[in-house]
Amino acid sequence: MKPYKIICWAFALCFCISNHLKAQTISREELIFLTSEWKGERFADGRPKIADDLLVRAKNIGIDDAWTVLRNLGYNNQFESGWKMVNDSITVTGRALTAMFMPSRPDIEKSIKERGHKEGRKGNTNSWPIDILTKGDVYVADGFGKIDGGTLIGSTLGNSIFAKSGNGVVFNGAARDVEGLADIKGFNAFVRDFHPSYIRDMVLMGLNTPIRIGQAIVLPGDLVIADREGVLFVPAQLAEQVVATSEFVVLKDKFGFEMVKTNRYSTGQIDSEWTDEIKTSFIKWLELHPDLGRMTRAQLDKVMSKRTW
Repeated sequence: MKPYKIICWAFALCFCISNHLKAQTISREELIFLTSEWKGERFADGRPKIADDLLVRAKNIGIDDAWTVLRNLGYNNQFESGWKMVNDSITVTGRALTAMFMPSRPDIEKSIKERGHKEGRKGNTNSWPIDILTKGDVYVADGFGKIDGGTLIGSTLGNSIFAKSGNGVVFNGAARDVEGLADIKGFNAFVRDFHPSYIRDMVLMGLNTPIRIGQAIVLPGDLVIADREGVLFVPAQLAEQVVATSEFVVLKDKFGFEMVKTNRYSTGQIDSEWTDEIKTSFIKWLELHPDLGRMTRAQLDKVMSKRTW
Protein backbone atom coordinates (compact mmCIF):
# COMPACT_ATOMS: atom_id res chain seq x y z
CA MET A 1 0.00 0.00 0.00
CA LYS A 2 1.34 3.43 -0.93
CA PRO A 3 2.33 5.78 1.94
CA TYR A 4 -0.32 8.41 1.13
CA LYS A 5 -3.03 5.73 1.14
CA ILE A 6 -1.86 4.49 4.54
CA ILE A 7 -2.04 8.03 5.90
CA CYS A 8 -5.54 8.55 4.46
CA TRP A 9 -6.74 5.21 5.83
CA ALA A 10 -5.33 5.97 9.31
CA PHE A 11 -6.93 9.41 9.30
CA ALA A 12 -10.30 7.97 8.31
CA LEU A 13 -10.05 5.29 10.99
CA CYS A 14 -9.25 7.84 13.69
CA PHE A 15 -12.17 9.98 12.51
CA CYS A 16 -14.57 7.03 12.63
CA ILE A 17 -13.42 6.00 16.09
CA SER A 18 -13.73 9.51 17.51
CA ASN A 19 -17.08 9.94 15.77
CA HIS A 20 -18.38 6.62 17.10
CA LEU A 21 -17.51 7.55 20.66
CA LYS A 22 -18.99 11.04 20.48
CA ALA A 23 -22.67 10.53 21.32
CA GLN A 24 -23.36 11.73 24.87
CA THR A 25 -19.74 11.18 26.00
CA ILE A 26 -16.97 13.55 26.95
CA SER A 27 -13.64 13.40 25.14
CA ARG A 28 -10.88 11.02 26.16
CA GLU A 29 -8.71 14.04 26.96
CA GLU A 30 -11.33 15.51 29.27
CA LEU A 31 -11.86 12.20 31.07
CA ILE A 32 -8.10 11.80 31.57
CA PHE A 33 -7.96 15.38 32.88
CA LEU A 34 -10.74 14.74 35.41
CA THR A 35 -9.05 11.53 36.60
CA SER A 36 -5.48 12.83 36.26
CA GLU A 37 -4.35 11.40 39.61
CA TRP A 38 -4.88 7.88 38.25
CA LYS A 39 -1.53 6.64 36.85
CA GLY A 40 -2.50 3.08 35.88
CA GLU A 41 -4.05 1.35 32.89
CA ARG A 42 -7.02 2.92 31.10
CA PHE A 43 -9.76 1.79 28.75
CA ALA A 44 -9.69 3.12 25.18
CA ASP A 45 -12.04 5.98 26.12
CA GLY A 46 -9.77 7.08 28.98
CA ARG A 47 -11.69 5.49 31.85
CA PRO A 48 -9.39 4.23 34.64
CA LYS A 49 -9.09 0.43 34.67
CA ILE A 50 -8.62 -0.80 38.23
CA ALA A 51 -7.00 -4.25 38.29
CA ASP A 52 -9.30 -7.27 38.44
CA ASP A 53 -7.61 -8.69 41.54
CA LEU A 54 -8.35 -5.49 43.44
CA LEU A 55 -12.03 -5.83 42.59
CA VAL A 56 -11.98 -9.32 44.13
CA ARG A 57 -10.20 -8.09 47.25
CA ALA A 58 -12.72 -5.29 47.64
CA LYS A 59 -15.49 -7.84 48.18
CA ASN A 60 -13.93 -8.80 51.51
CA ILE A 61 -13.64 -5.39 53.14
CA GLY A 62 -16.21 -3.44 55.12
CA ILE A 63 -17.77 -0.22 53.87
CA ASP A 64 -17.34 1.30 57.34
CA ASP A 65 -13.56 0.83 57.18
CA ALA A 66 -13.27 2.00 53.58
CA TRP A 67 -15.47 5.04 54.27
CA THR A 68 -13.29 5.99 57.24
CA VAL A 69 -10.13 5.87 55.14
CA LEU A 70 -11.70 8.13 52.51
CA ARG A 71 -13.11 10.49 55.10
CA ASN A 72 -9.72 10.94 56.71
CA LEU A 73 -8.22 11.71 53.31
CA GLY A 74 -10.72 14.52 52.84
CA TYR A 75 -13.16 12.70 50.53
CA ASN A 76 -16.45 13.51 52.23
CA ASN A 77 -18.96 12.99 49.42
CA GLN A 78 -18.51 9.38 48.34
CA PHE A 79 -21.26 7.47 50.18
CA GLU A 80 -24.99 7.19 49.63
CA SER A 81 -27.54 5.13 51.57
CA GLY A 82 -31.28 4.49 51.37
CA TRP A 83 -31.42 1.73 48.74
CA LYS A 84 -33.74 -1.12 47.91
CA MET A 85 -32.07 -4.29 46.64
CA VAL A 86 -32.94 -7.32 44.58
CA ASN A 87 -30.86 -9.53 46.88
CA ASP A 88 -29.51 -8.12 50.14
CA SER A 89 -26.94 -10.91 50.52
CA ILE A 90 -24.99 -10.06 47.35
CA THR A 91 -22.23 -7.46 47.54
CA VAL A 92 -21.48 -5.61 44.32
CA THR A 93 -17.95 -4.37 43.59
CA GLY A 94 -16.54 -3.13 40.32
CA ARG A 95 -15.53 -0.21 38.11
CA ALA A 96 -18.14 2.50 37.63
CA LEU A 97 -19.57 2.98 34.15
CA THR A 98 -21.71 6.07 34.53
CA ALA A 99 -24.85 7.40 32.88
CA MET A 100 -26.82 10.59 33.49
CA PHE A 101 -30.51 10.75 32.56
CA MET A 102 -32.74 13.80 32.50
CA PRO A 103 -36.43 14.46 31.94
CA SER A 104 -37.00 14.25 28.21
CA ARG A 105 -38.29 16.86 25.78
CA PRO A 106 -39.12 15.96 22.17
CA ASP A 107 -36.62 18.19 20.36
CA ILE A 108 -33.61 17.12 22.44
CA GLU A 109 -34.49 13.43 22.45
CA LYS A 110 -35.00 13.47 18.67
CA SER A 111 -31.58 15.03 18.06
CA ILE A 112 -29.81 12.73 20.50
CA LYS A 113 -31.34 9.59 19.03
CA GLU A 114 -30.68 10.65 15.44
CA ARG A 115 -27.02 11.31 16.18
CA GLY A 116 -26.63 8.14 18.20
CA HIS A 117 -28.23 5.96 15.52
CA LYS A 118 -25.99 7.49 12.84
CA GLU A 119 -23.01 6.53 15.02
CA GLY A 120 -24.16 2.94 15.36
CA ARG A 121 -26.03 3.02 18.67
CA LYS A 122 -29.20 0.92 18.75
CA GLY A 123 -32.61 1.26 20.36
CA ASN A 124 -33.66 3.61 23.13
CA THR A 125 -31.01 5.62 24.97
CA ASN A 126 -31.38 3.58 28.17
CA SER A 127 -29.75 0.63 26.35
CA TRP A 128 -26.69 2.59 25.21
CA PRO A 129 -24.75 2.29 28.50
CA ILE A 130 -25.44 -1.46 28.55
CA ASP A 131 -23.99 -1.87 25.06
CA ILE A 132 -20.52 -0.73 26.20
CA LEU A 133 -20.28 -2.65 29.49
CA THR A 134 -17.24 -4.88 30.02
CA LYS A 135 -16.46 -7.51 32.65
CA GLY A 136 -16.07 -5.99 36.09
CA ASP A 137 -18.11 -2.87 35.34
CA VAL A 138 -20.92 -1.64 37.56
CA TYR A 139 -23.57 0.32 35.67
CA VAL A 140 -24.18 3.46 37.80
CA ALA A 141 -26.98 5.74 36.61
CA ASP A 142 -28.45 8.99 37.84
CA GLY A 143 -32.14 8.64 37.00
CA PHE A 144 -32.92 11.82 39.01
CA GLY A 145 -34.84 9.68 41.53
CA LYS A 146 -37.72 8.94 39.16
CA ILE A 147 -39.85 5.91 40.12
CA ASP A 148 -43.05 5.77 38.03
CA GLY A 149 -41.72 5.70 34.46
CA GLY A 150 -38.16 5.73 35.79
CA THR A 151 -37.52 2.00 35.45
CA LEU A 152 -34.15 1.87 33.71
CA ILE A 153 -34.15 -1.94 33.46
CA GLY A 154 -36.36 -4.99 33.72
CA SER A 155 -35.37 -8.65 33.59
CA THR A 156 -34.39 -8.61 29.90
CA LEU A 157 -31.93 -5.74 30.25
CA GLY A 158 -30.86 -7.13 33.63
CA ASN A 159 -29.82 -10.38 31.97
CA SER A 160 -27.94 -8.42 29.30
CA ILE A 161 -26.13 -6.38 31.94
CA PHE A 162 -25.06 -9.45 33.90
CA ALA A 163 -23.94 -11.28 30.74
CA LYS A 164 -21.70 -8.36 29.75
CA SER A 165 -20.37 -7.27 33.14
CA GLY A 166 -20.88 -10.20 35.52
CA ASN A 167 -22.04 -7.50 37.89
CA GLY A 168 -24.99 -5.49 39.19
CA VAL A 169 -26.25 -1.93 38.97
CA VAL A 170 -26.70 1.18 41.10
CA PHE A 171 -29.58 3.43 39.98
CA ASN A 172 -30.78 6.69 41.46
CA GLY A 173 -34.08 5.66 39.93
CA ALA A 174 -36.12 2.50 39.62
CA ALA A 175 -36.24 -0.97 38.09
CA ARG A 176 -39.12 -3.22 37.12
CA ASP A 177 -39.77 -6.99 37.23
CA VAL A 178 -38.08 -7.61 40.58
CA GLU A 179 -38.92 -11.32 40.50
CA GLY A 180 -37.29 -11.74 37.10
CA LEU A 181 -34.21 -9.83 38.25
CA ALA A 182 -34.00 -12.00 41.37
CA ASP A 183 -33.79 -15.07 39.14
CA ILE A 184 -30.46 -13.87 37.70
CA LYS A 185 -27.97 -15.79 39.83
CA GLY A 186 -25.26 -13.49 41.20
CA PHE A 187 -27.01 -10.28 40.12
CA ASN A 188 -28.02 -7.43 42.40
CA ALA A 189 -29.60 -4.03 41.82
CA PHE A 190 -29.43 -1.07 44.20
CA VAL A 191 -32.38 1.20 43.33
CA ARG A 192 -34.61 3.76 44.98
CA ASP A 193 -37.67 1.58 44.40
CA PHE A 194 -39.31 -0.98 42.13
CA HIS A 195 -42.28 -0.16 39.91
CA PRO A 196 -44.28 -2.07 37.26
CA SER A 197 -44.21 0.80 34.72
CA TYR A 198 -42.06 1.01 31.60
CA ILE A 199 -39.48 3.76 31.18
CA ARG A 200 -40.87 6.97 29.71
CA ASP A 201 -40.00 10.65 29.34
CA MET A 202 -36.31 10.07 30.16
CA VAL A 203 -33.30 10.61 27.91
CA LEU A 204 -29.61 9.86 28.26
CA MET A 205 -27.70 13.15 28.54
CA GLY A 206 -24.30 11.83 29.65
CA LEU A 207 -22.43 8.56 29.14
CA ASN A 208 -19.22 7.95 31.08
CA THR A 209 -19.35 11.45 32.48
CA PRO A 210 -19.18 12.64 36.10
CA ILE A 211 -22.57 12.18 37.79
CA ARG A 212 -24.27 12.76 41.13
CA ILE A 213 -25.86 9.88 43.05
CA GLY A 214 -27.75 11.46 45.93
CA GLN A 215 -25.10 13.25 47.97
CA ALA A 216 -22.18 11.46 46.29
CA ILE A 217 -20.08 12.37 43.26
CA VAL A 218 -19.12 9.52 40.92
CA LEU A 219 -16.49 9.53 38.19
CA PRO A 220 -16.12 6.88 35.49
CA GLY A 221 -13.74 4.18 36.72
CA ASP A 222 -14.37 4.73 40.43
CA LEU A 223 -14.32 1.59 42.57
CA VAL A 224 -17.91 0.82 43.56
CA ILE A 225 -18.54 -1.08 46.81
CA ALA A 226 -22.22 -1.74 47.49
CA ASP A 227 -23.76 -3.77 50.31
CA ARG A 228 -26.70 -3.62 52.71
CA GLU A 229 -25.29 -0.53 54.40
CA GLY A 230 -25.15 1.54 51.23
CA VAL A 231 -22.92 2.37 48.26
CA LEU A 232 -19.40 3.77 48.43
CA PHE A 233 -17.62 5.28 45.41
CA VAL A 234 -13.82 5.17 45.80
CA PRO A 235 -11.72 7.33 43.44
CA ALA A 236 -9.64 5.02 41.26
CA GLN A 237 -6.30 6.40 42.43
CA LEU A 238 -7.21 5.64 46.05
CA ALA A 239 -8.60 2.14 45.48
CA GLU A 240 -5.41 0.25 46.36
CA GLN A 241 -4.80 2.33 49.50
CA VAL A 242 -8.40 2.06 50.67
CA VAL A 243 -8.57 -1.70 50.10
CA ALA A 244 -5.16 -2.43 51.63
CA THR A 245 -5.87 -0.30 54.71
CA SER A 246 -9.31 -1.85 55.14
CA GLU A 247 -7.80 -5.33 54.86
CA PHE A 248 -5.38 -4.45 57.66
CA VAL A 249 -8.22 -3.15 59.82
CA VAL A 250 -9.95 -6.53 59.45
CA LEU A 251 -6.76 -8.26 60.62
CA LYS A 252 -6.28 -5.76 63.44
CA ASP A 253 -9.80 -6.38 64.68
CA LYS A 254 -9.39 -10.18 64.62
CA PHE A 255 -6.10 -9.87 66.47
CA GLY A 256 -7.61 -7.39 68.92
CA PHE A 257 -10.64 -9.56 69.68
CA GLU A 258 -8.39 -12.51 70.48
CA MET A 259 -6.02 -10.44 72.63
CA VAL A 260 -8.88 -8.90 74.62
CA LYS A 261 -10.61 -12.26 75.14
CA THR A 262 -7.39 -13.78 76.49
CA ASN A 263 -6.72 -10.68 78.63
CA ARG A 264 -3.32 -10.20 77.04
CA TYR A 265 -4.06 -6.59 76.11
CA SER A 266 -6.87 -4.21 76.98
CA THR A 267 -9.20 -2.57 74.49
CA GLY A 268 -7.49 0.74 75.26
CA GLN A 269 -4.12 -0.70 74.23
CA ILE A 270 -5.51 -2.22 71.03
CA ASP A 271 -7.40 0.92 70.00
CA SER A 272 -4.55 3.37 70.59
CA GLU A 273 -1.03 3.67 69.16
CA TRP A 274 0.64 0.28 69.31
CA THR A 275 3.81 -0.27 71.29
CA ASP A 276 6.72 -2.31 69.93
CA GLU A 277 5.54 -5.21 72.08
CA ILE A 278 2.05 -5.22 70.52
CA LYS A 279 3.49 -4.94 67.01
CA THR A 280 5.76 -7.91 67.67
CA SER A 281 2.81 -9.87 69.06
CA PHE A 282 0.78 -9.05 65.94
CA ILE A 283 3.52 -10.30 63.58
CA LYS A 284 3.81 -13.53 65.57
CA TRP A 285 0.02 -13.90 65.59
CA LEU A 286 -0.04 -13.60 61.79
CA GLU A 287 2.60 -16.34 61.53
CA LEU A 288 0.25 -18.61 63.45
CA HIS A 289 -2.56 -17.79 61.00
CA PRO A 290 -0.95 -18.08 57.53
CA ASP A 291 -4.39 -18.19 55.87
CA LEU A 292 -4.83 -14.53 56.83
CA GLY A 293 -1.77 -13.39 54.87
CA ARG A 294 1.71 -12.18 55.72
CA MET A 295 3.11 -8.83 56.77
CA THR A 296 6.62 -7.68 57.58
CA ARG A 297 7.43 -5.34 60.43
CA ALA A 298 8.31 -2.65 57.89
CA GLN A 299 4.90 -3.01 56.23
CA LEU A 300 3.18 -2.88 59.60
CA ASP A 301 5.09 0.25 60.63
CA LYS A 302 4.14 1.91 57.34
CA VAL A 303 0.42 1.26 57.62
CA MET A 304 0.39 2.17 61.32
CA SER A 305 2.22 5.45 60.63
CA LYS A 306 -0.80 6.64 58.64
CA ARG A 307 -3.32 5.41 61.18
CA THR A 308 -6.28 7.76 61.38
CA TRP A 309 -8.98 5.14 62.04
